[in-house]
Amino acid sequence: MSEPHNALDRPKLTFAQKCHTMRGQQIICTIVFLFVPLLLLFTFTYLPFFKMVEFSFFDRDYLRARGFVGLRNYIDVFTRSDCFQALKLSLYYMVGSVVQISLALLFATILSFKVRGSRFFRGALYFPCLICGIAVGFIFKFFLNPGFVLDTLLGWIGIANTPNWLENQAINNIVLVCCSLWKYIGQNIVLFIGAIASVDPVLYEAADLDGANAWQRFKSIIIPSIRTIVVLNLILSISGALSVFEMPYVVTNGTFGTSTYFVVMNKLAHTDMKVGLASAMAVVLLVIIVLVTVIQKLVEKWLDYRENRPHDYGTKEASK
Repeated sequence: MSEPHNALDRPKLTFAQKCHTMRGQQIICTIVFLFVPLLLLFTFTYLPFFKMVEFSFFDRDYLRARGFVGLRNYIDVFTRSDCFQALKLSLYYMVGSVVQISLALLFATILSFKVRGSRFFRGALYFPCLICGIAVGFIFKFFLNPGFVLDTLLGWIGIANTPNWLENQAINNIVLVCCSLWKYIGQNIVLFIGAIASVDPVLYEAADLDGANAWQRFKSIIIPSIRTIVVLNLILSISGALSVFEMPYVVTNGTFGTSTYFVVMNKLAHTDMKVGLASAMAVVLLVIIVLVTVIQKLVEKWLDYRENRPHDYGTKEASK
């Protein structure tokens, strides 16, 4: 009787033979299908990013480098009056993003339950998101100009002495924040409505049996159930607040103290041809967005720890 062949005695396959096996063909197909997307990702995302970081250490325009300047561009970001003022101006939009999330959560909670005309209001609130940002900017530019639509409407109700909404530096940035809020709040509302729809209805029924009011249901059921979506919306809104461009660029062209970080960056890169400084501003903005995201995630983990700590303590006491 012949002895069974051991697996170690099998002849080793050559590379060409391995390519003709089922496993080999699966690996080849995977590599081929991944190669083109990864090549495009590297060519149009990572390579430009690394070049931008390289440009930030040079005094250069789009065609030539005038010399290596080290960290001078990064120092200028925090010492030039226009760059630093644009960073401070981002605080207006960050506060506006918090207001936007709060209002979106309120409207989404109301429209998620049986309300007459809820479908109409959902569509109406989301409609501004479908309009091009440049078009929205032109709409508000004519709406807010002195003697135009807003002043006419206020005149009909007896308010005659209206300020110059776009030139008065005490209010023009607040007005632009409100314009951005009108444009983007619908996106947050849709995300919140989808998240609230996934909450188990049994929780609402149990809350009704316990006599919970609307605020208690909102605080104890809705917010804990959709916390992930709330944090995601907050991260997206704050990131968008740091990179506002369309509204101040179209409505005021960055004049009268309304130049946001992106408006200043665009002027430095395309008008003043200071590509190195503009690249440094872009890198600083990326670092700020990453830091804000990390801080938000740490705060979220801390809140989770605060909520779960009493429960864990009670469980340990019960187990004893």
